[in-house]
Amino acid sequence: MVPALPAPAPSAASISDVIARLQAIDAALPAADGVACFNRMYLGVTQGVGQQVAQAFYADPAFVEHLDVVFANLYFEAIDAMGQPRDKWPVAWRPLLESRSTPGIEPIQYALAGMNAHINHDLALAVVQACGELGTAPGDGSHHADYQKVDQLLDASEQAVRQSFEPKDVAAADRHVQAVLNLVCNWNINAAREGAWNTALGLWEVRNFKIASHLLTDALAHTVAMASRGLLLAV
Repeated sequence: MVPALPAPAPSAASISDVIARLQAIDAALPAADGVACFNRMYLGVTQGVGQQVAQAFYADPAFVEHLDVVFANLYFEAIDAMGQPRDKWPVAWRPLLESRSTPGIEPIQYALAGMNAHINHDLALAVVQACGELGTAPGDGSHHADYQKVDQLLDASEQAVRQSFEPKDVAAADRHVQAVLNLVCNWNINAAREGAWNTALGLWEVRNFKIASHLLTDALAHTVAMASRGLLLAV
């Protein structure tokens, strides 16, 4: 039986709200659940961003916090959608949500599939939404520089996830471990974030053209979903 997720909650309005919701999800799920594998990593990163915002690490902390909140709410929308029929689940998140209890899939695969959906899909949408709500544009001020500063946190988090799975003696690893490592070796969080920023720039330019915007976001969701299905192959 697939573990139940917490009941839907109001949208987060601050990083503190985001952290509280992530903690509630973490507490509700067993450690091996596919959503939990991603959620744990996301919680740690968000706590780090919150600390950096409080320490004035960013040139525009208000923008970083708003982007962080908008970004997180897209993930929460995907989680809340699980109470609806599967065809209502966000396309980009569907592979992870459908396979969260599938035997043979390792925690690192779940974590990276979640990162793939959230960064390669949600992040670009969040940048466009956050800029629109704040009356700014992606290319304005320190937005891109602050965006890049988050990469340091995420890179460390990704490495921790990989190291938690990789054996100390790779040469002695069994075939299953080697197969999983081969499957996930080409996914890189910094490359994903760079791609997400470029996608956001494109979506920003077509934001007032509804048909073009819809076609691009729909294609993005299906492309990201296809990549997640590849990451979630049981090997």
